[in-house]
Amino acid sequence: MRETERIVGQLNRAFVGEAWHGPAVLELLKGVTAEQATARPIAGGHSIWELALHIEAWVRAGGRRLQADPAQLTEVEDWPAVTASDEQAWQQVRESIKQAHNELASATLLLDEARLDQPIIKDMSSVYVTLHGVIQHSLYHAGQIAILKRAPSERKTA
Repeated sequence: MRETERIVGQLNRAFVGEAWHGPAVLELLKGVTAEQATARPIAGGHSIWELALHIEAWVRAGGRRLQADPAQLTEVEDWPAVTASDEQAWQQVRESIKQAHNELASATLLLDEARLDQPIIKDMSSVYVTLHGVIQHSLYHAGQIAILKRAPSERKTA
């Protein structure tokens, strides 16, 4: 098995399922309603919706960096605002995350493995470290989503 295939295996575990740690990002988002996604059960904390948009932003940033775009995200790009809060908009967010994951996985499979130890962009970490960083970042926030899903139902919405 090629190393890029192993990396994609980790991406798939983080996003789709069969992860050792527990539910993957898409598994956690399944069944979450728009109302639950906009709730803020922790004062000053992010909502599930905001975390989902943030995860997507960094998955896309990883893909952009593979294409030689430094993807230095602004605050608005890093934490996109929730501009709609209905079920259709929430479904689009979940589909967009899935699409971002699929695009990054596909781009990773096309990589020349000789690039893995090279900087993804000049003065940045290697391609290998960057891809694993996307996985680690996504799982960190997936843990937050898992906790928010268990918060009491008398949540306040944004």
